[in-house]
Amino acid sequence: MTAAKQYTPNTRVSLANMIHPLVNNLSEFTDSQLEDKAQELQRKYFKTNNPQLQVQIANILDIYKDELNTRRSIAAQKQREQMDSNGKDLDSLINVS
Repeated sequence: MTAAKQYTPNTRVSLANMIHPLVNNLSEFTDSQLEDKAQELQRKYFKTNNPQLQVQIANILDIYKDELNTRRSIAAQKQREQMDSNGKDLDSLINVS
């Protein structure tokens, strides 16, 4: 049986490049920059009447949204781990008598 694959930021970059050749290294962008790019692409999506272009824009939008979701999940996990390591878990705050 093979070990589970570890996905690093570089792995996500290579996956994004395999999905769409115009998507570069997303780790170069901050979260707000990615959100801005996604909003800009959404505006362009609705401005065009070219269905092939809309498909390409939708693909890139999906890549940006997946990257943002991954970053948020990682941040939430780190925050949970930090709370657990500090002993500030919510279970310890609730006193049922």
